[in-house]
Amino acid sequence: MPLGSIDRTPPPFFRVGFAPLTKLIFFSALSLLLMFADSRLQFAQPLRAGLSTLMLPVQWLVLQPGHAARAVSSYFENLEQAQHNLAQAQLKALEQAARSQQVEQLQLENQSLRQLIALQSTVANPSQVAEVLFDVADPYNQRVVISKGHVQGIAPGSAVIDAGGVIGQVTRVFPLTSEVTLLTDREQSIPVLNARTGARNVAYGEVSAGLAQIELRFVPASADVQEGDMLTTSGVDGIYPAGLQVARINHIERRSDISFARILATPLAQQKGRHLLVLQPPPDLATTKGRTP
Repeated sequence: MPLGSIDRTPPPFFRVGFAPLTKLIFFSALSLLLMFADSRLQFAQPLRAGLSTLMLPVQWLVLQPGHAARAVSSYFENLEQAQHNLAQAQLKALEQAARSQQVEQLQLENQSLRQLIALQSTVANPSQVAEVLFDVADPYNQRVVISKGHVQGIAPGSAVIDAGGVIGQVTRVFPLTSEVTLLTDREQSIPVLNARTGARNVAYGEVSAGLAQIELRFVPASADVQEGDMLTTSGVDGIYPAGLQVARINHIERRSDISFARILATPLAQQKGRHLLVLQPPPDLATTKGRTP
């Protein structure tokens, strides 16, 4: 047997060392001593600072996925909240606009009612306020339906006015509603007086180019008529009280080959007003169902 292959380590009996329990007690005591010394002397603080500095990039890198996830979640939450806030703001803006329009409408209605009440006190004929319900769906006639009828004492032939002037005449009466034919209807006529010259004429309804007007017919081309002249009721028919405003002349056409002038006037009444004043006709005309002659 070669001498190099012989195991020269001493047998276990001759080995020298500490027992495991002794090592445990030693290192435990050493650890406690080092912790106590560090808490008092802070000699390990530089080591911890260095390790913390070295670990900072690693910590930052580890935290980035969480930060990115929170940022994405926060972005979508903020976007959804912003969209929700925008929708709420638009809804509030629409509500405010609707309320503003309602307030303006109510102010106009209040103003119109005050004017009608003031007008009612100046008109000698008995009268009552009525509300326009709707326009008659007939492209060839200019009529509206009001909220007062036979039950409320409305009679055929009653004149209808507003704060601006004459609206028209009641032509049909039902139990709870009535139909009013406007001055601009082609079959409606009204005796008028030129407030500047005192000349009497008869005005007829006229709708041309989609514009509702009235026309003075059979006026000589040489007559003293000017644009801007005011037309009022003459009172000769016994239906419309004298002195009510009717229209203002806005167009005069004179031709040498025609004996009569073509004169158009714009009604002064608010054709689209909501409240009207219905005048009671004279007793002898209370049953009249036709239009003004």
